[in-house]
This record gives sequence, structure tokens and C-alpha cells, in this order.
Amino acid sequence: MTFFYQFLGVETTAELLWVLFGLGGQLLFTARFLVQWIASERAGRSTVPIAFWYFSIAGGIVLLSYAIHRADPVFILGQSMGVFIYARNLWLIRRERLAAE
Repeated sequence: MTFFYQFLGVETTAELLWVLFGLGGQLLFTARFLVQWIASERAGRSTVPIAFWYFSIAGGIVLLSYAIHRADPVFILGQSMGVFIYARNLWLIRRERLAAE
């Protein structure tokens, strides 16, 4: 287990859990590109499915939490702006769907 802790640059179990949490957020965030790519391939054109925005906001919130824990102002600023944009896009999609009904 010592190698694993050294590899991830952590010293305690709490730090390890935070790093794993952050990595999970990064995986969610990265998954959005796979979702978009698959949707575009299926459609035969570039498209952004709603799942892209859900993966974006989920990954962004997890990464923002991690950034706050790490007290990294650059990371916090970048993720907080992203979360705002993802939430706004989901709101616009919801508003459009409600108007269509």
C-alpha cells in the first residue's frame, strides 16, 4: 500500500480518499467527450446530447469540491465557471422542452 500512497502523493487514508474522489470526478468529466463522440457517430453529424451536460455538471461539481478541498484558486475559478455554464445549458434545454409541450 505504501507504493500506492507514494504514487498518488498522499500520506493518509483521508488524502487518498480525496484523490480518488477527484479522479472519479475527472473520469465523469472525461466521459462527456465519449458520450458526445458516440452520439455524433450515431447521428452522422456533430451533436451534443443532453447526457453531455449531465456528465459535465456532475464531473464539474466533483472537481470543484476537490479544488475547494485543495484550496487551489485557479482550479476553483475554472471549475466554478464551468459548473455555472453547464447548469445554464441544462436550464435552457429544460425551458425549451417546456415551451415545446
